Amino acid sequence: MVTAAAGGPLSRVRTGDPIVLDVAARRLDVDVPEAELAAREPVMTGHARPARGWERLYVDHVTQAHLGADLDFLTGSSGDAPGRESH
Repeated sequence: MVTAAAGGPLSRVRTGDPIVLDVAARRLDVDVPEAELAAREPVMTGHARPARGWERLYVDHVTQAHLGADLDFLTGSSGDAPGRESH
């Protein structure tokens, strides 16, 4: 998984960039030309990866919100998969 902290697309968004929200289409877009976004250096201000404990478990195994924010190793082991409208 590529996140903003790991240099993903969100790491190129800057304060003041126009954001376009289309609720009906369920889209959130940055209104900046692709060439400009591609030319920007990613800003990575992430924290050091925790060595162990609950924080490490969270970082390594909690899924994204659209997947239910569940522990990945529990997915599919009980109940139904979270639906699109579950959150």
